[in-house]
Amino acid sequence: MLKKDLVDIVTNQMDDFLKKDVAEAVDIILETITESLEHGNRVEIRGFGSFSVRQRKGRSSKNPRTGKMMHIPPRKTVHFTMSKSLKNPLANK
Repeated sequence: MLKKDLVDIVTNQMDDFLKKDVAEAVDIILETITESLEHGNRVEIRGFGSFSVRQRKGRSSKNPRTGKMMHIPPRKTVHFTMSKSLKNPLANK
């Protein structure tokens, strides 16, 4: 599903709002989540899941094309943990 698809679905379910208003609301939500993660905060959406920032360690790896060893520096990644109410229906399918 693309962001455009999400906006279309929400617009169809909420007839009182214009598509551009729903698109702006979705953009604001995503920007807020992004800013919170940039500050190192955890974002929890009840019934959906939580996003958190994790630090990956630096490591050495081999370039498969050249066989040369290279160093991969430490970096931050976003980790998503789904809620039980999302996990149970997916596990039953």
